[in-house]
Amino acid sequence: MKTKLPVRRAILERKTYEPPAEGREGKIRLDFNENTAGCSPGVLRALSKLTAKQIAMYPEVLKGTAKLARYFGVAPEELLLTNGGDDALRVFFDAFVDAGSHILICEPTFPMYRYYGEIYGARIDVCSYNPQMGFPLQDVLIALQKQPRVFFLANPNNPTGTLVLLPDLRRILEAAPRTAVVFDEAYAEYSGLTTIPWIRRYANLFIARTFSKAAGLASLRLGGVIARRDSLDLVRRAMPPYPINVAALTAAVAAVQDRKTMGRHIREILKTRKRFAEQLKAVGVQVFPSVGNFLLANFGPGGPALFAKLERKGILLRERTKAIAPGFVRIGIGTRKEMETLLREILRWRQRN
Repeated sequence: MKTKLPVRRAILERKTYEPPAEGREGKIRLDFNENTAGCSPGVLRALSKLTAKQIAMYPEVLKGTAKLARYFGVAPEELLLTNGGDDALRVFFDAFVDAGSHILICEPTFPMYRYYGEIYGARIDVCSYNPQMGFPLQDVLIALQKQPRVFFLANPNNPTGTLVLLPDLRRILEAAPRTAVVFDEAYAEYSGLTTIPWIRRYANLFIARTFSKAAGLASLRLGGVIARRDSLDLVRRAMPPYPINVAALTAAVAAVQDRKTMGRHIREILKTRKRFAEQLKAVGVQVFPSVGNFLLANFGPGGPALFAKLERKGILLRERTKAIAPGFVRIGIGTRKEMETLLREILRWRQRN
């Protein structure tokens, strides 16, 4: 029998977001920009020390939050921890977005901005990257004159890999004093650029971070929002009392304390990304410059068949046909061995086509 429940129209009409499929373990996972080398050994040691009583009680987070705040170079009151990076984005809708109000995004980008916008019934204004994946700065500055409730900018952007530099970020912030400007810095460890030092200067600046990428904690779900205290207090009002769990917090503290492992991982990713981009270009694949732990590439009309073939062989990529055009794909940078395996399959495909 068809349901007669009074579901909100925004839920019925929105497109669904497809999360990673089940059964990815054991495959070459280059589809969701994970740290495929795995988390720090220190994380596993820290988790093994959790006691039964600690797990049985509601989490106490002040000490752990203070340690993570030191990692980001902010005061504990300037860091709000969330249940993953996605939750760090959702909270802005709870705090600032009414049904029918406007948000601004730049596409192609991380689909969760649109996902939440549709769920909350927001009007979604869009500025588009150009065919060379250049950032539409002037279009954004014009759109900000309409004072959207929130402007989301992934920086570096996913899937393009592009980076908006500090002078242009400053222009955006100064053009939008009545807009919550959210710089999503999920890949900041790889780009080396952050606006965290600006938080006390700009009341409209919010920075979203995650421990799912460089720290290698995607399955534990921990993210955060960084902003000046009075601005962040507004966001805290929209949060539940216990948004994070003790295992995630314990793991994150251990991850940031092991700077050597994280630094080694980042250096290896940057080297591997550069080498792999050059290898793709050498066989005629269009590759866009990236400062993240991934590359956007265009394999042309034959790309979708290649991606399906790779998936059958257990090599997972993130096809971007619907978001951009047929043949576009985002390739996460994995270990050197994983990228060598992928390259061999691409070369075989090239020889046959």
